[in-house]
Amino acid sequence: MKPFLILQLRPIDLASDNEFEAFLNYGRLSRDEVVRIRMEKEMIPDINLNDYSGIILGGGPSNVSDDEDKKHTYQKQFELNLNKLLDKVFENDFPFLGTCYGMGALVKHQEGKVSKEMYAEDVGVVKINLTEEGMKDELTKRLPIVFTAYGGHKEACQKLPVEATLLASSNNCPVQMIRFNNNIYATQFHTELDEEGICIRINIYKDHDYFSPEDAEKLIKASKNVTVAIPMIILNQFVKKYKC
Repeated sequence: MKPFLILQLRPIDLASDNEFEAFLNYGRLSRDEVVRIRMEKEMIPDINLNDYSGIILGGGPSNVSDDEDKKHTYQKQFELNLNKLLDKVFENDFPFLGTCYGMGALVKHQEGKVSKEMYAEDVGVVKINLTEEGMKDELTKRLPIVFTAYGGHKEACQKLPVEATLLASSNNCPVQMIRFNNNIYATQFHTELDEEGICIRINIYKDHDYFSPEDAEKLIKASKNVTVAIPMIILNQFVKKYKC
């Protein structure tokens, strides 16, 4: 089969490796079925989309809405390369699944509005509600109408591009999952994140202004008191649908 391209942007190795392993685990992918690129460490080469089954873009501490003078040099570089790749993705309606940062990247690329004005969510459990369109989409139509996921983000979509289809929402963040055309998806929540992963990220990012550092143990405890399994089905359905 053609491999999936996994794009990452987490500069801390432990967080990046845990995310990568989760993509493999819940996507039911072996290492020889993926090509991994850590965008914060290496350039995105010129990608021939015909070489891949699809693209999965992970999350990280970068925000697309940050002022350019506040962005790290590596972020400016990978966003330039990523946007060139997204040009190709949209030109070809190529299978794409972005999580968290991936939501902002797609919405901004398509000239929607992403900012920190409203709809940020604390790190932890989020209750997701499918829309009517979400109940019809191939990736989500067999899921419960309401399910739990792990999330946590500083920026959010304030205004959807007109071409986007809203598939899922939550009380505090109206845009939780979207689709462009037929094959281009993004989720604000994480499709790969499990209990082990959320605990790792809480400890890693407790000094990154997502929450007060003294709240870390409380957030870990709260994250362990729920069952989060449905988002991983979305990731697996994406891989199953587009594996070729």
